[in-house]
Amino acid sequence: MAEEARMEEETHEKSVLSPILESMEVEAPADSSHGGDSESDSDSDSDSEANDKLQVQTLESELYSNPSNYDAHVQYIKLLRRMGDIQKIRTAREAMSSLFPLTPAMWQEWAQDEAFLNSGPDTFPSIEKLYERGISEYLYVPLWCDYINFVQEHDPSICECSPAGISKARTLFERAVTAAGLHVAEGNKIWEAYREFEQAILLTIDESDTEAREKQLQRIRSLFHRQLSIPLVDSESSLLAYKTWEVEQGKAFDIESNDLDKTFPHVSSAHRKAFDMFNARAQFEEQISQQNLSDAERLQHYLVYLKFEQSMQDPSRVNILYERAVTDFPVSADLWLDYTSYLNKTLKVGNVVKDVHLRATRNCTWVGELWVRYLLCLERCRSSETDISAVFEKSLQCTFSSLDEYLDLYLTRIDGLRRRVSSAGETKDPLDHLSIRDIFQRASDYLSPHLKNTQTLLHLYAYWARLEATLGKDLVACRRAWESLLKTCGSMLEAWQGYIAMEIEFGNISEARSIYKRCYTKRFPGMGSEEICYCWLRFEREFGKLEDFDYAVQKVTPRLEELKLFASQQEARIIDPNESNVKKNREKKRSSTDATHDESPAKRKKEAILPIRSHGKKKSQPENAIESVETQDVNAKAEESDKIHEQGKKDAHLDKSKVFTDQLTAFVSNIDLKATNNHLSEFFSDTGGVKAIRILHDKFTGKSRGLAYIDFVDEEHLSAAIAKNKRMLLGKKLSIARSNPKKNRKDSSGHGSGEQNSEAGKSFTGDAVDNRGEQSGVSHTSRPAAGKRGSENVVLKGKNTFAMPRSVRPLGFTASKPEATAGEEEKPKSNDEFRQMLLKK
Repeated sequence: MAEEARMEEETHEKSVLSPILESMEVEAPADSSHGGDSESDSDSDSDSEANDKLQVQTLESELYSNPSNYDAHVQYIKLLRRMGDIQKIRTAREAMSSLFPLTPAMWQEWAQDEAFLNSGPDTFPSIEKLYERGISEYLYVPLWCDYINFVQEHDPSICECSPAGISKARTLFERAVTAAGLHVAEGNKIWEAYREFEQAILLTIDESDTEAREKQLQRIRSLFHRQLSIPLVDSESSLLAYKTWEVEQGKAFDIESNDLDKTFPHVSSAHRKAFDMFNARAQFEEQISQQNLSDAERLQHYLVYLKFEQSMQDPSRVNILYERAVTDFPVSADLWLDYTSYLNKTLKVGNVVKDVHLRATRNCTWVGELWVRYLLCLERCRSSETDISAVFEKSLQCTFSSLDEYLDLYLTRIDGLRRRVSSAGETKDPLDHLSIRDIFQRASDYLSPHLKNTQTLLHLYAYWARLEATLGKDLVACRRAWESLLKTCGSMLEAWQGYIAMEIEFGNISEARSIYKRCYTKRFPGMGSEEICYCWLRFEREFGKLEDFDYAVQKVTPRLEELKLFASQQEARIIDPNESNVKKNREKKRSSTDATHDESPAKRKKEAILPIRSHGKKKSQPENAIESVETQDVNAKAEESDKIHEQGKKDAHLDKSKVFTDQLTAFVSNIDLKATNNHLSEFFSDTGGVKAIRILHDKFTGKSRGLAYIDFVDEEHLSAAIAKNKRMLLGKKLSIARSNPKKNRKDSSGHGSGEQNSEAGKSFTGDAVDNRGEQSGVSHTSRPAAGKRGSENVVLKGKNTFAMPRSVRPLGFTASKPEATAGEEEKPKSNDEFRQMLLKK
């Protein structure tokens, strides 16, 4: 029996739904008498039905995996409505309504469907609630008109014109007038429906009841007067209707004339004022009603219109225009932000403000600022803690574009709880403080991994610790909060300083001293390590005993010396960019010299003999001839090498004179290759005093080498710039140190120049000849000596060679020994000869 009843109910519902299906243009077979056409139509219908079922299954699967798919909800409802599945379409609409605000057209369609399906008195309250839900979402005059007509037709008390029914209808009309009566374009529809209702009531009053009829006539006249005082479209037609109605009631005046000024002067004056107001708004109404505009252009016209209405200082008219704007642009975050901001300035509290904030968060769930304003609105309206907590939890389920929005939400909730606890006084609930601690912990767990070593996280924990100490009176929890911060931001000097400042504020001097002992050996960015040492000394001067001060000095002094040594080492590691080129050239020369030394002795001997054979010399030719030729060649090369060295020193000196104009220069390295002079200028803008900026570029490619020299006007600005060492620029830590041109500049005399030694060694080594035990063809006297170091004049001699500088006499030399005769050359002694000399001595 139950199954049969259910089937009969479904059959009844489908029969009632048939007008809706007809409105959706569901076509029936044209002629059922033709068998072939009937079968074809039947096959087509079955294919369409199978296709619809497949689409329904696909959409259900999509909504199950992704309930936030707005378009899938819309398509699913349309498909179910076409199929006529009553239960599923109700469930689908409720599911979508719980996630998104439905459009006014969707609410209108839903209410109409339910009104068609359920016309009995038992279903009236549910459909009435459905209309109430629809008008609460957006301002939509057609939906209001449908609601009014439905109530007048289906409410038994109104249909019977009972006093309760009439009162209920008038209350509904007044709500409609308040919501949409000022709507310039469509407000007259509400007023006309209201007048028609009151005129229908007049017809039900007995003519003998003069008092009741006169009261009702005055009610209708008052509606005309109210409507004529509002700037609405086609107000002249409303004025003509009013005159006609007055004539029907026995007033003697010409409808086409201005006799209204004499009969009802106040009405005439109000109408003229309303007409002028309409003319001032006509251009704005025309702009926002154009159909060929883009959404961006229409929204801009709305914003201009809103500024005009705000300048008129009529909050009710501004409110109506905002409602019209958000109805046309429900997902414009800027529009909702502007709307809520206006309400918070003008009304601040009330159900209207709370309702607008609720709708703003439903339409733009991804805007954290709207949720923050909603929480503040609930607090102003003295909402219950349960309602505020529910809104806060719902906001955390949304997805925002930045961490700052999440942080703002957490802090807003904490602020509200703090104010609640503070205002409660002695009657405060201890659970409120536990709620504050819980929200702080949740904020820390979520934000700490993303805000490590930032001022934002420091402020959050400092706020937490302060509330633990002041509201909770729990110093242990306060310290626990600071210790938790140090685990995440232990390299931040500000974190340690905040912890110490809190202990000092509460008079815990010994605890503050213990924190100094923990952190003075840590390395902080920039000058932070030195700063914490000096802060400890200042702390002991102000709060400690002499023993405490001496102890701090004993600990801090070696630490400061260590930091100064480290800074000097870091400065020494910074290489002059010109020196790097010199080192490269030196390495090249050394590699060529090593290549010469690596040649086999036979090859070197052969190369030494080849010049002799090329000149046609015989073996019997005296050795001094060979010696003179090679000596001239070596001397020429040596002189040429000296000229090259001297010119190189001058060029290097000139290059450095361009870079080191004075000693007020900072050398900056590890610069991002994309950095320009503007980036560096902006980086040092807080220090000031920048005189010149020179970025070094590669001479072949022209690209930046990541090095620069910054000139400053005085020592103070240079020191401030050096203090910014290890600060970030374009994602890289800069190394900043004082540039020391005297340290890196070569001495003009050539002493200490590794480059000169390398060049000299290379030129000589290339010309020296090793004859495997025989005397070299180049004598000491043939080496140029003017202006040269003794270490440069090195000759490789014999099988066992010695590096023998000119300025150092050989072992075994005494002043009493006779000097070598002219043309003779002292023969260097071998190792064996030196040993024999030493043994004799």
